[in-house]
Amino acid sequence: MSYRHILFSVSADGVARLTLNRPDKMNSFTAAMHAELRDALDAVQADPSVRVLVLTGAGRGFCAGQDLADAEVCFAPGEMPPDLGELVERHYKPLVLRLANLRVPTIAAVNGIAAGAGASLALACDLVVAAKSASFLQAFSKIGLVPDTGSTWLLPQRVGMARAMGLALLADKLPAEQAAAWGLIWAAYPDAEFGAEVDALAARLAVLPTKALVRTRQLMHAAPTHTFEQQLSMEGGCMRELGRSADYIEGVTAFLDKRAPRFTGA
Repeated sequence: MSYRHILFSVSADGVARLTLNRPDKMNSFTAAMHAELRDALDAVQADPSVRVLVLTGAGRGFCAGQDLADAEVCFAPGEMPPDLGELVERHYKPLVLRLANLRVPTIAAVNGIAAGAGASLALACDLVVAAKSASFLQAFSKIGLVPDTGSTWLLPQRVGMARAMGLALLADKLPAEQAAAWGLIWAAYPDAEFGAEVDALAARLAVLPTKALVRTRQLMHAAPTHTFEQQLSMEGGCMRELGRSADYIEGVTAFLDKRAPRFTGA
C-alpha cells in the first residue's frame, strides 16, 4: 500500500516507526489515514523481524484527534450529523484494539499536542513518553461529546477517578511534565533530548524477550476485571507458556554463564 498520510519504516534492529503525517492538520484523523494505519499495523503484526513499534507525529503535534472537516463527519447547517457511534465502531475501536493486541511492545512518542482521540491513541500504547513542550487534552466536552477511543477506561486507571473526571469534564490541557508526575505517562524529556531518548528506549525494548513483554501487557490489562485468584491463575498460564520458550532458556543460560542474554523474541 502506498502511504500518503503516514510514514512507515522498519530498521535493521527491529524497530518499526509509524509517523502520523498530516502536519498541516496537526495529524488529525481522516478515513484515509485510518486505512493506512490499519495496513501498517497489519504489516507489523505479520513481520517477525519487528521487535517494537514507535508511534509518533510529524511537525508540531502528535495528533489533534478527529478531523472535523473530513467527509465522514462533516455536515452542513440544518443537516442531521452522521452517526458518530458508527465512526467509533468502524475506525477507532479497531485501531486501539489492534494496538492493545499487537505482537510487539508499543511506544507512543508524543512530540506535541495529543488531543481528543489523539490522546487516547497515545495512552493505548504500552509506554508513553513525551517532549516537555507536549501536552494532553481531553477535548470532547468542548463540542458536546464524551471521551472515546478507550479514554474512559484508560484515564481512571492511570490517574484515578478525581483527576480523570477533571480532565474529561473541564477539558484543560495537561502539560507533559504534570502528566508524568500524575502517572499518566512514563516520562517527559527535554525537547532537545526527546528524539535520542525515544531511540534509546526503542533500542532497549527491541532486544528484550518480546513474548514476555506482550504477556505482561495482557496480564495488566486483564487485572481490573479479575479477582485476585483469577489473576494468579492467568499468571500461572503465562508462566507455563513462557517457561518453555526459547527466550526463557536463553535468559537462564545467560544468567548462569554470567553473560548478557541474546533474546530473539521466540
